[in-house]
Amino acid sequence: MTAPFHPGPRPGPPPGGPRPGPPPGVRPAPVEEVGEVRHPAVDAAVHAMINAEALSPADQIAQYEAAYETLRETLASIDQA
Repeated sequence: MTAPFHPGPRPGPPPGGPRPGPPPGVRPAPVEEVGEVRHPAVDAAVHAMINAEALSPADQIAQYEAAYETLRETLASIDQA
């Protein structure tokens, strides 16, 4: 009778260890700079979410839902243009 097979340790970094990056000397492509393009409705929604931090959790939910709806409508209007 033979003993059950038990594989040895796997080669390579341990699970959850650092992930390999690009080879040394290789730089990622630069991010294209875009000018300051602002939309008042989007700015207002972002500020509402920032200000919601000081509210109670129930009031935060209402603020986040309102901001989400504003962003959704704004994006829909941009797609239709």
